[in-house]
Amino acid sequence: MSKRSPFFFACAVLVLFLATPVAGQVDTVEQLTYPPLPDLHIPQPTRIVLDNGMVVFLLEDHELPIVQVSARIRTGSRLEPADKAGLAALTGTVIRSGGTTTRTGDALDDYLERKAASIETGIGMASGSASMTCLIEDFAEVFAVFGDVLQNPRFDQEKLDLAKKKVMAGIARQNDNPGGILSREFAKLIYGNDSPYARVETYATVNNISRQDLVDWHAKYVVPNRVILGLVGDFQTEKALDLIKHTFGSWPQGKAFDDPVVPYRTSTAKKVYYVEKDDMTQAKIIIGHMGLTRKHPDYHPVVIINQIVSGSFGARLFSNVRSQKGLAYDVSGGIGFGWDYPATASFSMSTKTETAQAGIDALLEEARKIMETEPPTEEEVRKAKTSLLNSFVFSVDSPGKLLGKFLTYEYFDYPSDWLTRFRTGIEQTTADQVRKAARTHIKPDQFVLLIIGPRQGTAPALAQYETVEELDISIPES
Repeated sequence: MSKRSPFFFACAVLVLFLATPVAGQVDTVEQLTYPPLPDLHIPQPTRIVLDNGMVVFLLEDHELPIVQVSARIRTGSRLEPADKAGLAALTGTVIRSGGTTTRTGDALDDYLERKAASIETGIGMASGSASMTCLIEDFAEVFAVFGDVLQNPRFDQEKLDLAKKKVMAGIARQNDNPGGILSREFAKLIYGNDSPYARVETYATVNNISRQDLVDWHAKYVVPNRVILGLVGDFQTEKALDLIKHTFGSWPQGKAFDDPVVPYRTSTAKKVYYVEKDDMTQAKIIIGHMGLTRKHPDYHPVVIINQIVSGSFGARLFSNVRSQKGLAYDVSGGIGFGWDYPATASFSMSTKTETAQAGIDALLEEARKIMETEPPTEEEVRKAKTSLLNSFVFSVDSPGKLLGKFLTYEYFDYPSDWLTRFRTGIEQTTADQVRKAARTHIKPDQFVLLIIGPRQGTAPALAQYETVEELDISIPES
């Protein structure tokens, strides 16, 4: 027998096996049946509030000899003054890069490299963050450094200057990426030019920021009663809690105050906008209006709508606009959710300039279909619910992911059992509720339409509209 004979024999057996009918075999995927989903046990972290107001979550996980620390800080760029846009992000960067009063930023880099550990900080739109990862054998030592970073940042002037140069470089390049332009300008059209939710840094606002501004921002917002700390990893809860109290227990409370209400538009008017970008070979298109928050009563029906619209390659936008009409490779849409302020609802795509009008018509048609002419069917709702429920486990498939969700719920004042409520809410939502939500929350009479592309290529599409407002995206020099 040749050396190849065993291989070919195995192949022959496999072919024979595949050709043999199997009990319960089906002809189409629709005939497949599945048992009910089992109950999912979600571990509950230990929650403690220190005397100084810091909220602490601890979740043991002994699979690897690692400890991960995450902190949410009640701050955000939406709270910064308009003439100093960029202040929060710079503060978040330099807290870490600038080092501490006892260790320079470069020395901190070297120390963490030797320990194979990391410490990072940052401030985004609605919250600040700090994180740490290390081996369990270095936990106490590295955690002390983490506490030093949060409580005693140096705010080194050289590191601030370097961070400002990086921001300036980003401003200079902000019109290079059409996708960045689309999201930036669309936010302005939805929330309003003056809303902190649409505000962007400029050379002038960054130049207005001094080291003292960072010091003052940290003193006001990075205080224990505005920090939610989470630990997950290979530790013993009681010992970890003792270490937390030793590191942060003497950190004095900051002054209590209510954050100001951040303004934004509550509705939009139907209008067409255009941004000229002649170095593009395609057109980028987005239509939409204000979205919702997760606390809205229709949250679960709208999650199902989003799954039907663009939750998979078999969803409506992909199937109708991309596959059948061949108008776009990337197309997406849905009603967005914010945690404590509404996100945007939008349908967007990239298409060839010569098919820009066809692309716009296709997006508008899909919006009208889902809300009115072809509302979600019982089968679409069933498939969407099945997909959401089957994929739910992947949102909590690691202790780190799970702990992150509990920190988010605490930060935005959501019920601690929000995860369980999500699954139950999806299971109990009916097709009628989904159809009603589509009629309620997709509003063509409020659609803002934004087109970005070369003037010559998009001219035929723009000519279809009586009024088109051209947006100026030039970068102010000062």
